[in-house]
Amino acid sequence: MRLKVCHLYPDLLNLYGDRGNVLIICRRAEWRGIDVELDRISLGDRVNFTDYDFVFLGGGADQEQGLVSRDLKEKGPLLREAVEQGVVVLSICGGYQLLGRYYRARDGSLLPGVGLFDVHTEAGEKRLRGNILLEVEPALLKEMEQVGCRPLPTLVGFENHSGRTFLGEGASPLGRVLKGKGNNGKDRTEGACYRNAFGTYLHGPLLSKNPHFADLLIARALSRRYGEVRLEPLDDGLEIYAHDAVKKRLL
Repeated sequence: MRLKVCHLYPDLLNLYGDRGNVLIICRRAEWRGIDVELDRISLGDRVNFTDYDFVFLGGGADQEQGLVSRDLKEKGPLLREAVEQGVVVLSICGGYQLLGRYYRARDGSLLPGVGLFDVHTEAGEKRLRGNILLEVEPALLKEMEQVGCRPLPTLVGFENHSGRTFLGEGASPLGRVLKGKGNNGKDRTEGACYRNAFGTYLHGPLLSKNPHFADLLIARALSRRYGEVRLEPLDDGLEIYAHDAVKKRLL
């Protein structure tokens, strides 16, 4: 089997070391004997997202997000079409915001988004910062069991964002906040899901302490080409220990 990975804007959207998520996806696939092909795509590059199985966008500062937003006017429709065809997307923080409908700055100006997620983001006065613990949505937990992932019911990470993101009717949350702030600090939702696309505010990098979620993404990405996939288990003792340590600290 082969896994084709697209890291989108790695030179602009890597504010908190989010590129570690790409490394984790690639290594966990390679450890299972899966061939991995990684391409890095940035401003002005031509791309056909349907050629890929997994696409990643990290977080960035306001100036970089403005540059990316303009570039996504061309790439955005192509990315939406790829998601409709089953491509897996993971977007973190600023990347998550850019895939929503819009970001409204404090001065009232609008930064248009791709519209992949039915969400919008409003700038807040105070940052939402700290460790965060989520309860995974039940459907995702059940799917983890089916594809051979360790079915942990929680996700852990670190959030640091001033934007307040609100879900529309067409978006489902990635999880429910047990500790922390999440999308907006009010409704206890965190992240968004649409088909095989996921957005979240969790840094860490996210997948380092959540190997079960990494494997879910890999399984979904492979199933597009190869049908139903059940992954061979890996020794995740250290990763689970780190996950549980954060969880214990927060509960």
